[in-house]
Amino acid sequence: MTFIRTMQNYLQQNVKIIRTDNGTEFKNEELTEFYEVQGITQQFSAAKTPQQNGFVERRNRILLEAARTMLIQSKLPHFMWADAINTACFTQNRTVIHKRFDKMPYEIVFKRLPNIAFFRVFGCKCYIMNDRDARGKLDPKENEGIFIGYSTNSKAYRVYLKDRRTVMESINVSFYEMADLASEHFHTEPLTSANNETPSSSGVGGQGGVTRSDEHVILDSLFEHFYSQPHASPTTNATTYQIPLLPAPNAEETNTPTQNDDEHTENEAEHEPTTPVNDQPEEAATQETPEAQPEQEYSDPDHPIITPLPLQHERKWTRAHPPELIIGDPSQGVRTRTTSINECLFSCFLSQKEPSKMTEALADPDWVIAMQEEMKQFERLKVWTLVPRPYKKTIIGTKWVFKNKKDEQGVIVRNKARLVAKGYNQQEGIDYDETFAPVARIEAIRLFLAYAAHKSFTVYQMDVKTTFLNGDLKEEVYVAQPDGFVDPERPNHVYKLRKALYGLKQAPRAWYEALSDFLVESGFSKGKIDLTLFIKRHKGDIMLIQIYVDDIIFASSNPNFCKKFSNLMHTKFEMSMMGELNFFLGLQIKQMPDRIFINQSKYIHDMLKRFKMDNKSTMKTPMSPSQKLDSDPAGKPVDATNYRAIIGSLLYLTSSRPDIVFATCLCARFQANPKESHLNAVGRILRYLKGTVNLGLWYPKESGFYLVGYSDADFAGCKLDRKSTSGGAQFLGDKLVCWSSKKQNCVSTSTAEAEYVAAASCCSQILWMRTQLKDYGFTFSHIQIYSDSQSAIAITCNPVHHSRTKHIDLRYHFIKDHVEKGTVDMYFVSTKLQLADIFTKALDEKRFNFLISKLGMLNLND
Repeated sequence: MTFIRTMQNYLQQNVKIIRTDNGTEFKNEELTEFYEVQGITQQFSAAKTPQQNGFVERRNRILLEAARTMLIQSKLPHFMWADAINTACFTQNRTVIHKRFDKMPYEIVFKRLPNIAFFRVFGCKCYIMNDRDARGKLDPKENEGIFIGYSTNSKAYRVYLKDRRTVMESINVSFYEMADLASEHFHTEPLTSANNETPSSSGVGGQGGVTRSDEHVILDSLFEHFYSQPHASPTTNATTYQIPLLPAPNAEETNTPTQNDDEHTENEAEHEPTTPVNDQPEEAATQETPEAQPEQEYSDPDHPIITPLPLQHERKWTRAHPPELIIGDPSQGVRTRTTSINECLFSCFLSQKEPSKMTEALADPDWVIAMQEEMKQFERLKVWTLVPRPYKKTIIGTKWVFKNKKDEQGVIVRNKARLVAKGYNQQEGIDYDETFAPVARIEAIRLFLAYAAHKSFTVYQMDVKTTFLNGDLKEEVYVAQPDGFVDPERPNHVYKLRKALYGLKQAPRAWYEALSDFLVESGFSKGKIDLTLFIKRHKGDIMLIQIYVDDIIFASSNPNFCKKFSNLMHTKFEMSMMGELNFFLGLQIKQMPDRIFINQSKYIHDMLKRFKMDNKSTMKTPMSPSQKLDSDPAGKPVDATNYRAIIGSLLYLTSSRPDIVFATCLCARFQANPKESHLNAVGRILRYLKGTVNLGLWYPKESGFYLVGYSDADFAGCKLDRKSTSGGAQFLGDKLVCWSSKKQNCVSTSTAEAEYVAAASCCSQILWMRTQLKDYGFTFSHIQIYSDSQSAIAITCNPVHHSRTKHIDLRYHFIKDHVEKGTVDMYFVSTKLQLADIFTKALDEKRFNFLISKLGMLNLND
């Protein structure tokens, strides 16, 4: 699925037909749903008829033969077959000419010839620079290794090192390509064991599989022979070449060899399509060599990018985490649910089930690997230190939380295991002090996007990995050793935390302080009232950053500023650059040259399925004007938990759907004791959503950027306590940024009073936006607020107190002060053009559709 999206993006063409065999890995609901969404026709070859998919079968055989030749010529062990196939596919994409197009695959995609000056002989002897921080003056400057391929995500070579038993990625490599490539040891009889990792059916593995316990013996013999020869001068240093950032195809994208090259079997992996090209533009070759990152994320779970990189067959536990305490074999590599190493689809390499218990996770190799990766992060960031249990100190327990990470299409892209602390055991004043950490309001996010649309900025997104682990703790906190990772030699010891841990009450604050201090030191300034907004100006250009815990969005008038900011963040934190913003806090964001579209169609689909409303008929409006909800004491009770879940989901949806705000807020008043009439009301909202899935907010560029507000009230609209409902809408040009529908706290005695209170509420939101926009470089005065009540306007503009207004609470009179100062101006608008009317009452279909179009809500398909 990822490959299809990538090729469609590069070639600007849509995939129409995909042909596979009848393997179950190609026939599943997830793929079927993906093909339906993409409009792709799926075809299957007849059983035992591989010739119907001959092109893929032939390409798999070509790759296998190349990999076999490379392994034999280099005399490397069979367990390096994945690296051999990766390298073969990588080089053939840049060297083999396609007969039909008379071009190489790389040239077809990128419209230019590839640079192959950096190619090296697979399996040759090489030396990699020793860049360890702890290297002594007399330690060797280079480490001996074997060249096994090219990096998939950086301008670097992949080298296997004997002393560390890991794979390192580096640009600083010297090669001895003319030396003998391997030991004669590999021409002897294969080592045997009761537990062979490589299946006998694998053409690469041959009939003599190499076990995990024998791998080190083989490599020891290899290096003893390999490096006992006289050293010659290196042919060329790798740094003299410019290696483009072109990731090699993953091993899973190729086919594992069959038993007989001339025969086609029904092996489920034989019919996997070979990845022709999986490259990035070659302009990246002109950039400076990026610094090696401590850890990066692979799209291929069999090759997680960790520097140093352990081979997939050499995953090991640290001394503090012995395998005896883990259920299953912790040394196993990543496997699919069917334990086949030949699955080509990325989702098949990930566990589809989220464990509810620790025992379930430990029994699943995918989740074991996820937990190992989490513990490696702790070790890399030096989060804690194992110490004896202190006397009379609170020891906070830990817990594993398992979550499948999904993309905007709902496809599982990662199994995430997170170790959290049981912060509810912390004692205030002892284990923590201050806990508050600011986060961006959803209105601030929409304001950010409105400004970006107005200025035609491209908004980018990045994510901070292991966020809270970057925050330094000020308090002395101890946590218990996590389940499955207890040190057998010191089982009673505990960890003393140096960094914040997920679950600790002060963790969000510690992270915010670390990030805030870093940005301020880098020349950014905080917003006046929004402490999650950071601004930097330079020679007329502006750089804006909005943070929400570990999610960061940023934009600039100068594209180079965005690149510099990305590089800046990578120097301090481990980041995941996610490209242009398209999915943030549940909002689907589509950026276009002249506008930005915001909606939550995916969330609506999921919600309809969750509450079993996807097969119901649709409605034209979320609420009928004739429907008058009350407490309904004689009504039939319904499941309160389910009702509250629906209300919570609808409230979350109002982040991009102002058309359902009034109906949702009205139904939310009956969560304490919901009845069947209330459930029918929320059911109507869901049915309305089903018919308007693609409806969302449009932020056009050419609509001005003036601040204006609309205020309205429904006098005594609540049947329970006769309180009025305030409605407000605030625009920047034609871009709706803020809206609200709220029952007033006081009982108004007149329509004028209700409208006056609503105007005060609208004014407070206007003042917040005005102050927020000062950080963007805008200063507004005489901001227009439109009301359809002449009486309310008269009260705000005239300092008169009489018997009908003297009882109004003092806090609502602040609007008078701002009218006198000229900050805001009150204007009259007819009820027909009162855009806030939709937030105070249920409307008929014609009136409802008129208002949502005026609010800037349009269907994406329109």
